[in-house]
Amino acid sequence: MKILVTGGAGYVGSTCTAVLCEQGHDVTVVDNLSTGSREAVAEKARFIEGDAGEMADEILSSGDFDGVIHFAARSLVGESEEVPDQYWRDNLGTTLKILNAMHAHDVKNLVFSSTAATYGEPETIPITEDAPTNPTNAYGATKLSIDYAIASYARAYGLGATSLRYFNVAGAYGSVGENRRIETHLIPLVLQVALGHRDKILIFGDDWDTPDGTCIRDYIHIRDLADAHLLALETNKPGVHRIFNLGSGEGYSVKEVIEACRRHTGHPIPAEVAPRRAGDPAKLVASSEKIKKELGWNPTRTDIDTIVKDAWNFTKNLGDRAYSAGQR
Repeated sequence: MKILVTGGAGYVGSTCTAVLCEQGHDVTVVDNLSTGSREAVAEKARFIEGDAGEMADEILSSGDFDGVIHFAARSLVGESEEVPDQYWRDNLGTTLKILNAMHAHDVKNLVFSSTAATYGEPETIPITEDAPTNPTNAYGATKLSIDYAIASYARAYGLGATSLRYFNVAGAYGSVGENRRIETHLIPLVLQVALGHRDKILIFGDDWDTPDGTCIRDYIHIRDLADAHLLALETNKPGVHRIFNLGSGEGYSVKEVIEACRRHTGHPIPAEVAPRRAGDPAKLVASSEKIKKELGWNPTRTDIDTIVKDAWNFTKNLGDRAYSAGQR
């Protein structure tokens, strides 16, 4: 297939691009490099630097594209509450331009990288696709609005689309891993301690209603996530918009993640308990039973040791090239 990947220089997008290329697909990546890295894009992929929304029409007009996998977005929860205008413009606005370009050039196959943040504070755990959607931040709200837009384009124009909702992606695949200028994810932050870029890791509360008192979160290996995107692309049906959650069903606590990092790095990784953060739920875990049943998705790298081991192998090889405390 001939596929356009928006945001294909980012962590998740570049991994999916690599897997697509490995499987013999013809891939074009468009990315403005605001958070992505040109070096992360597979050599076999065609790369275009620029805004995905502004360039989608021109790219798709070149003809014969079989589908689009859409990753390009802003994704920092806290930032989304500080500058919501930028999130609505860059997330919803960009996606509408891409949808219109797809409609104009008769491209009817879309996979959208959504988020479990669309659910907000969950009423039940694990979260299933029929759970109420009530996002608590602008980031989740923009992604939910995009899901509504995609559903309307599917009904009106015969678009076949899948939205994939997930929480924390982790691990590494080949030469692709987490190496952001501004890092907010737990595993790479803990590994920065092992590299000597941070003195300690903060645990925000150890008195939560969980077995060890620390928050529990969902983690999905980046390669398993890429497989889900490809499965969705290959099984989309005209006029149908599907929503699937991607999750472990169990999750791991902050302490469990830190202990796994200690095992695989051999570093003591000092940790300090800090006050709870406002708005943090005790447990966020999604169910992926629906996609397993309907599409046969079979994640094989779900244990925390595999995730951390792969993340550490990538991170330690970066050495001084790794981002430290938000700076390169």
